Amino acid sequence: MKSGRIIKSTGSWYIVFLDDGETISCRLPGKLRLEELDQTNPVAVGDRVGVDIQSDQTGVIQDIQKRRNMITRLATHGRRGQQIMAANIDLGILVQSVKRPEFKTGLIDRFLITCEANDVPPLIVINKMDLAKDGDKNAVQDLKIMYDKLGYQVVAISTIDPNLIQDLRNIIEGKTVTLMGPSGTGKTSILNVLNPSLNLTTGEISNFSNKGKHTTTFSELITISPGTFVVDTPGIREFGLVDIDAYDLSNFYVEMKDLRMQCRYYNCTHIHEPGCAVMEAYENKLINPSRYLSYLHIFESLNK
Repeated sequence: MKSGRIIKSTGSWYIVFLDDGETISCRLPGKLRLEELDQTNPVAVGDRVGVDIQSDQTGVIQDIQKRRNMITRLATHGRRGQQIMAANIDLGILVQSVKRPEFKTGLIDRFLITCEANDVPPLIVINKMDLAKDGDKNAVQDLKIMYDKLGYQVVAISTIDPNLIQDLRNIIEGKTVTLMGPSGTGKTSILNVLNPSLNLTTGEISNFSNKGKHTTTFSELITISPGTFVVDTPGIREFGLVDIDAYDLSNFYVEMKDLRMQCRYYNCTHIHEPGCAVMEAYENKLINPSRYLSYLHIFESLNK
């Protein structure tokens, strides 16, 4: 059996880069699929796997090594279970754009909750700053201030500004990162600037919906430079949380995590109970209103 890392998933076949330098197409046996019925993809890009080589020079994945972390979301398009977006990554990057489409703090917070729950260091990237007016720049600055206070880094970039792109290049150097975000936010353009030899196809923005058209169909591990890799993922329009109970949600809001232990009731929802330390902090302006409103919306969605 040979070992390697999955670098591309196409649904039924997986491309594995073996430790000996060979790249091979692999299938997943039914027994492994049956063991992970709660997942739409039992193995994901970034997974370390053991492979048996067949006579036709394809491979069969026989072993999936334990993951150190992963990014997941609820499956979409009516499918049940969870979808693993990427595994074994050093940094999770959510790309939003300042315009066309505009960034959404709700999506950012869902992404941050997922990172907190799965031990993935996060980074928020706001792209297309070349389109920003003064009001847009102020909104991005407010966003940076809010998340910086919570310990989350926000980087504002433009793919036509070499200095701003260099900031992102410095952050990801020597790491394996995942690039996620809604279609149209410029993920593919960012990859092309980070490594011009890729020459990846970019999509247009729909005039009807003002949302991007999908250009990435399957997740794929892309080499930016020696030792620096990006898991490019299909565009996301929703980010359903996996295995997070509504009553545990505050544990994944860093500003609430310690406060929740001071509440009068152990099962406090931080919405209406007396003696709630989280609500007291919010009323004393120690919790940003945007974040608390985000918490209320997500709590309600999880409690249905």
